[in-house]
Amino acid sequence: MDEPIPDPVDVIAAQWRRERPDLELAAMAVFGRLGRLLNVATARIESVFTAHGLQRGEFDVLAALRRSGAPFELNPSVLADTLMLSRAGMTGRLDRLEAAGLVRRIADRVDRRAVRVALTEHGRELVDTVVVAHTENETSMLSVLDPADRDALDRISRKLLWEWENPADPDPGN
Repeated sequence: MDEPIPDPVDVIAAQWRRERPDLELAAMAVFGRLGRLLNVATARIESVFTAHGLQRGEFDVLAALRRSGAPFELNPSVLADTLMLSRAGMTGRLDRLEAAGLVRRIADRVDRRAVRVALTEHGRELVDTVVVAHTENETSMLSVLDPADRDALDRISRKLLWEWENPADPDPGN
């Protein structure tokens, strides 16, 4: 196996080892690198959206509508729940997207008092273009890993997410 390339996390760990040799620092190093990866990845991912005149949250709305299938319409509450966003936050995003001509609000066919959000043709064309650039960017970002490492990263991240999002009941007697 290749020797790891020293990075800023190593510097921090070395400082802690010097000052507090009693500390176990392996987890701190992993989380430090995960945090740095998140910051770098977020900037690279958002640059694709920005290049197409979108913010990440706006892309998320357009993508949710596109993934929903024809006729590419959803209730605003369903959109908010899907994106884990407050109703007020969703309204703000929809206002911006509607002003840009990417979505439109229409009356629900079943309940005319209710509103649905629909992709416009321009919105559909834009999200189809951006999702290609987005997936190519993410694939490129992981291209430094061989397929086995990508599979291992996926398996490990799934395991951590499952455990952290579904903690075992600490007291099963309750």
